[in-house]
Amino acid sequence: MIKTILENSVLWRALCRMAEWYRQGAIAAFFRAFREAYPSSRYRRLWRAFCSAPLPTAYTSAYTRAAAACRKWFEKWGAWIRESLVYRGCIAVWKPVSRFFGGGLIGSACRFLGLRGLLLIGLAMYLPIDYFLRSVVQIGFLASGWDEGFLLLCVCYLIWHTAMGRAPIGSRVTPVEGYLWLFIGVGFFLMCAVSPIMSIAIDGLRAEVQYLLWFFIAVRLIEDDRDFGIFYGAMVVLGACVALHGVYQYIAAVPIPDSWTSATEQGVRTRVFSITGSPNICGALLVLIAPLAAGIAYYCKKTWAKVLAICLTGLMCLSILFTFSKGAWGGLVVAIIVFACFLDRRLLILLCGGAAGAVLAVPSIANRITYLFTADYVEASQRAGRMVRWETGLRLLEENNPLMGFGLGRFGGAVAMQNQVIEESETFSYFYMDNYYLKTLVEMGYIGLFFYLLLLFGLVIWCLRAIGRTNLSEDDRTRVLPVALFSGMAGVLVHCYFENIFEVPYMMAYFWVMGAAILYAGYFRKRRPKGL
Repeated sequence: MIKTILENSVLWRALCRMAEWYRQGAIAAFFRAFREAYPSSRYRRLWRAFCSAPLPTAYTSAYTRAAAACRKWFEKWGAWIRESLVYRGCIAVWKPVSRFFGGGLIGSACRFLGLRGLLLIGLAMYLPIDYFLRSVVQIGFLASGWDEGFLLLCVCYLIWHTAMGRAPIGSRVTPVEGYLWLFIGVGFFLMCAVSPIMSIAIDGLRAEVQYLLWFFIAVRLIEDDRDFGIFYGAMVVLGACVALHGVYQYIAAVPIPDSWTSATEQGVRTRVFSITGSPNICGALLVLIAPLAAGIAYYCKKTWAKVLAICLTGLMCLSILFTFSKGAWGGLVVAIIVFACFLDRRLLILLCGGAAGAVLAVPSIANRITYLFTADYVEASQRAGRMVRWETGLRLLEENNPLMGFGLGRFGGAVAMQNQVIEESETFSYFYMDNYYLKTLVEMGYIGLFFYLLLLFGLVIWCLRAIGRTNLSEDDRTRVLPVALFSGMAGVLVHCYFENIFEVPYMMAYFWVMGAAILYAGYFRKRRPKGL
């Protein structure tokens, strides 16, 4: 009955007519010609050659040889432990305890997930755990140090797992790690070279590189498809909860500070921020996760799963709109374009239609967009907005040391805001740079920015190669999931140009873990035999 009503409705007939016009139009003809010419094109041969690049082996990389040697050392250490009486005694005690507590729903779930799965869920739940400890429990040392403790716990698990011969650390080496170590080394050099106050420089380096370490852990923690699915699904659940809370905040018109809107944007009734505390960070988080929900819609074959995934994607996009974060809107557009170019170019038409519908349905969105092109916005930006902040940062850099920067942790980020040791004057004041790349430039100079961009370039290159090595067919649609991950990452990289997104620990951790998950799908996943 529902199908009959839809087919007889004016809206359905209009959509069918638009689809028919599209299929007969020049745009569809261009894409059909491109699709027909692609299999024998030079571009396809170049793409296949680009994606065929293998990971470095123990015979071609000193780093992989060092990792293999480290693995052998851990295995020898593990063999000694297995022969010890203490280990045998612990195993003898653990077996009856695990049988006693292994029953019931919780025990079954823990057995299915395993310790590795629980660690991945804990990593995906970084934001709610951090919010609970900081805003609910409010115990200072626990709130500030739990993430370092969790990082060490994951490292200890990997070392133990390798020592017991279950997960060889030496077999999971990627070229991205070389870029990471290079950037970390450059950061250490700049910390030593430009450090008027060493404690601040150390804290600045820690904020810059600590959460990059999650890549090293995640690329070894995700061992199989179950681990990949656990992390992927947990991230989608997190995004759904944040989006639901955001839509509720918009409906309830939650009060916000006056500084979140300008005098000409009084039509904005509220800006959603969920538990992140900032509409810009909330928007960036959902830009990172929304493509993951869309990926499930393309990956799953069951109708109910597709419908649920589409509803969750729409909910997240709606919440992104209600953040009224222009940077998040731009990041969402980029994420959709990347997703569409890899999987379904029809989404570009949906993007245009959705953008037009949002502007027409929510006047405050149109007002916020058109405000960007007014003289009032230029005046406000030059007085206390991004333009004056960027100009101040660049002037500070040129007046000090353009090559090596003003000093890690000294200006433009959270560490500088927490350690305001320089006296403010008419020409100098502390503020967030609202551009993570520019913040890196001011603190680390052109040397630091070059190696940071080189790091991001290396990550993007190897993620694209990993995507190219996955399958996209009726039987195996593995490519959909890494494409979804990469789309969200691309959107966040764009958003970083307008906000200090990576100043937030969980945003940097999520970003680099997702990069590790893409490399797992392309290089470390065990491929199914043909016909299965």
